Amino acid sequence: GIPISNGGSGDLNSLLNNLANIQTQQQQTAVAAATTQNIQNDDSDRASKRPYTLPPQNTKLPDSVASHLPLLQLNNPNGVILRSYYELSTNDILNLPAIPTEEEYCARLNISRNELPIYDQSALRAAQFSELALGALANSQIPLALELSNSSVMCLRNCVGDPPIHKICLYEVARAYLLHGIFRSFRGDSVRYFKYRRVCMTHILQMNNQPNVEFLLAAISFHDAWAYIMHNASEDSLPDIDDSLPRLDNKDVSAPSAGSSANSHASQIKAKYGCCIDPSSVATDPINQMWMQGSPPVFLNNEASLVSRSLDAFACAIRTCCDVANTQLADAAKATGGGLQAQGPSVTTTAVMANEEELCSRNIVMSAKSLLDQHYGMINGKMKKQGLYMIASVMSAFLENGEAEGAGGAPNGGSGDKVGGFTSGQIKNLLAACDIIIQQPLLLHAPGPIYHMASNAAILLCHLMNGIHADFLNGAGAGSTTSSDSDNKVKSILFDEVFDTFMAVRKSLTSHRKSLPVKLRCHGIPRPNGVGPFNKKKGNNPGTPFIDVGETLMCLCRGCQNFVLMGCSPCVAAERALKAAKANVDQHQPAQAKYFQSKRRMEADDLSLDDDALLHVLSRIVQN
Repeated sequence: GIPISNGGSGDLNSLLNNLANIQTQQQQTAVAAATTQNIQNDDSDRASKRPYTLPPQNTKLPDSVASHLPLLQLNNPNGVILRSYYELSTNDILNLPAIPTEEEYCARLNISRNELPIYDQSALRAAQFSELALGALANSQIPLALELSNSSVMCLRNCVGDPPIHKICLYEVARAYLLHGIFRSFRGDSVRYFKYRRVCMTHILQMNNQPNVEFLLAAISFHDAWAYIMHNASEDSLPDIDDSLPRLDNKDVSAPSAGSSANSHASQIKAKYGCCIDPSSVATDPINQMWMQGSPPVFLNNEASLVSRSLDAFACAIRTCCDVANTQLADAAKATGGGLQAQGPSVTTTAVMANEEELCSRNIVMSAKSLLDQHYGMINGKMKKQGLYMIASVMSAFLENGEAEGAGGAPNGGSGDKVGGFTSGQIKNLLAACDIIIQQPLLLHAPGPIYHMASNAAILLCHLMNGIHADFLNGAGAGSTTSSDSDNKVKSILFDEVFDTFMAVRKSLTSHRKSLPVKLRCHGIPRPNGVGPFNKKKGNNPGTPFIDVGETLMCLCRGCQNFVLMGCSPCVAAERALKAAKANVDQHQPAQAKYFQSKRRMEADDLSLDDDALLHVLSRIVQN
C-alpha cells in the first residue's frame, strides 16, 4: 500500500527508510504482544498453582447480600448494635467464642488477605451474618433479620462441596448452621431446625480434637431441651428428615488410643454412665440424632469448660422434668380411663435412674450452680452471664419441695418458714429470676426454654400471692397480738414486693408472647381480680383468689401445664403424689394386712420364679 514514484535516488532512499520504519514497528508490536502473552501465561500459571481460587462466577454474592457486607465491619455502628443485641440475648446463654475477623484468621494461618480461601471467607461471613440475624430478631427488625438470615445461607453455599483447605474453618461453618437453625426455630420452622442441626453435627464429626467444640455441643443440648418440651418428649411427633439427611454413622469414627489420662477418664464415663464424651461419638450416637438424650456428655467431661458443663447439666434437668410430666399425665389418664398410653421410660429417665445420686434434677442443678460459681471465681466476677444465673435460680425454685422436710426441718436444705405455701428459699429464687428478666428482657429471645421458665416463674408468683391472700381472708393473717401484727406487716411488705415483680415481668412476657408464632407461645397470664374501676369485687369472698389462675391460656407443653394446674414443677408434684399415696396406704392399711405382709412377700417371690420359668419357655418358643 506504499506508493512508488518514478523519481530519482531521493525517492528510493525515502522508500527504503519507510520500509525500515514499518519493519521496526512490526517487530516492536510482536515483541510487545509476546511479552503480554508471557505475563498472562505467568499469571494463569500462578493462579493455577493456588488451590484456594474458585471461578468468579461461583463466588459472586448477590447484590442483596453484598449490600449487608458493611455490617460485618467492627466499626460499623449498625453492626455494633445488632451484635450487642445478639450478645445480650443468644450468647448470654450459649457463651460461644467470638468469631475471628478476616485479619485475625489470616494471621492465625500466616497468610495474606489475598490468599484467604473463598471457603474460609464464606464460612466467616456466614457465621457473622447468622449472629446479626439473631440480633436483628431480638431487636424486632423482622425484615432485616430475614435478609441477614438469607445472606448467611448464600455464604454457606460456597461451603458446600469440596472439603476446605484449612480444617479450623469447620468450626465457623458448624456455628453458622447451628445459629441459623435456631433462627428458623424462632420463626416456628422446627423442620429446618432439625435439618440444620444435623448438618451442624456432620461438621462436628470432622473436628474431634479441635478446641471449643464442647461449646457447640452444650448449645445444641440446651436448645434441644426446648425442642424436647415443645414436642412433649415424643419422638413420634418429630419430623422425618432421614430421607433428605441420613443419620450419622459411627463406622468411620476412629476409637481414641488408650493410655492417656483423658482416655482413661472417657473409659470410666462410658462404663458408668453409658455415654461417650468425645465429640465425634456424641455426634454419631443413635440417641442424639434428633435431640440430645441420656446422660449429659459435656457435663461429665471434666476437660470441658465450666460454663458449657453447667449448660448441659441444666438441659438434662429440663429433660428429666419433662419426662416426669409425661409420666404423671399418663398415670392420670389411666386412672380416669383416658386414651393416653404410657410410652415407658425415656432414654434420659433410664440414665438418671441408673445414676440418681449424680443426675437427678435437684442434684445436677446444684452441681451446675457450683460450676458457675467456680467459673466466675476464676475470672473475678467479670462478664457475668445473667442468663445462666437466671436458669440456676429458677430451676432451684422449681425443684424445691416445700412439703419434704430436709435436715434441720428445712425443706431440701432451704428455710423451713413457709408463706403462702412457698418456702423463703423458693420465694427468694423466684424473685431473683424474675428480676433478671425485668432488667434484661432480651433474655426472652435467648435459645432454649428461657421464655417458658420465666412464664412458669410468673405463674408460681400467682400461686404465692393467692396463698398470702387466702391466708389473710381466712383469718390466718389477722390477729390482735403484737406478734400477729408484726407478722402481718412482714407479709404485707412481701406481698407488695411480689405484686410489683409480677406485674413488671408479666408485661415483658405478654409483649414477647405477642411477637411469637401461636404454636410457640407459653402461658397467657391473667391479671389480678378486681383491679381497676371496671373490675371491682362485689364482696370479699374467702374463696375468691387474688388472681384466677383458671383463666390462664395454658401452654401446649405438658411440663408447663403442671405449673398452672398443680402450682409446682412436675418433679415436685410427683414427690408430693408419692408421699400422699404412701401416707394413705399407711393410714388405712389394717393391722391384719401388716401381719400377713411378710407371707405375701414370700408368695410373691414364688410367683416371680413361676413368671421367670414361663418367660423362659415363651422366649424359646419365639426363638424357634
